[in-house]
Amino acid sequence: MRREPIELYSDGTHKCLLFDDIVTGEGVQANQFLILNGEHSILLDPGGDLTYTPLSLELSRHVDLKKLDYIFSSHQDPDVIAALDKWLLHTNAQVLTSKLWARFLPHLTAGYLSSSHGINTFERVIPLEDKGGSFRFGNTRLVAVPAHFLHSVGNFQLYDPTSKILFSGDMGASLVEDAAPVEDFDDHIQYMAGFHRRYMVSNKVMRLWANMVRTMDVEMIVPQHGRMFKGKAMVNTFLDWVSDFQCGIDLLDQSNYSVKLD
Repeated sequence: MRREPIELYSDGTHKCLLFDDIVTGEGVQANQFLILNGEHSILLDPGGDLTYTPLSLELSRHVDLKKLDYIFSSHQDPDVIAALDKWLLHTNAQVLTSKLWARFLPHLTAGYLSSSHGINTFERVIPLEDKGGSFRFGNTRLVAVPAHFLHSVGNFQLYDPTSKILFSGDMGASLVEDAAPVEDFDDHIQYMAGFHRRYMVSNKVMRLWANMVRTMDVEMIVPQHGRMFKGKAMVNTFLDWVSDFQCGIDLLDQSNYSVKLD
């Protein structure tokens, strides 16, 4: 039986929900998020066909899908936005994503949306400039935070100043099967290290990102995969680890670019 979503924050008007057990089968575990503010709603990184039906059913218990305001797509990966055509068809939501991927999203939508339903994908997309920025959401604001090359060339995270949660996409991702708070950071490293070593571009970019996050009032970092970092002490521990971690091009040499002809 499917679990109830994890309530990350609620003050009666503003609520953040995490769905961590939608993915079944061979797909990598992924977290999906719903933020509610009064009658307004935004869905973060809803995923592809693997998650669309169970996620939409779960969401319908909390929000009228037709009235969904926004879908936030941190980047272009299949586990982030591959079911875009279904969300465009069954909701009126606008899609927030990097300007670098805005013109690629129509490749994820079928021709019938235009011919039979008059839906123009690009008209529903709000392309984000590289610097990101805040936008109105109900009686508050949300912030698109630049996280380029972590791991996508056009990558954004979402910061909610009300809950003080940073929805960090692939930063902090771990290959586990739930989104429980990390309790033993040193033990948790084994579930993060390989992923970050391959998917993040370099220590320079990770360090610049960590420096930026230190200037923000963040109580919780919640990745798209795996467990969350809850409380300022754990957030700072993660940022310290990120700042010193060698990854991506830091580890490459000529042996990674050699041709084997036999």
